Amino acid sequence: MAANEIHVDDLGTKFVVTIKDGATIINVSAATTKEILFKKPSGTKLTTTASFETDGSDGVIIYTTTGTELDEAGTYKIQAHVILTAGNEFHSDISTFKVYRNI
Repeated sequence: MAANEIHVDDLGTKFVVTIKDGATIINVSAATTKEILFKKPSGTKLTTTASFETDGSDGVIIYTTTGTELDEAGTYKIQAHVILTAGNEFHSDISTFKVYRNI
């Protein structure tokens, strides 16, 4: 993978998302559901199972691509979703990133 670009069908691209409530980082270590949601340029939505970067107390969850998720060139949207054992549910802000075609 190129250092500054994500390309169609890249394998091993790591997406890192932090869950916050306003400016406050949410401790998600007790999350029973950890997902990173992708919306492809075509509008197709993909839900992936995420894991912790450390132990979740830092609000960070990650997902590493397997080579099949980024199958379209264009601008993607990404958002994290967690449900905690207490029943609290949080979504991260929505971010965007670009996936480039290969030659």
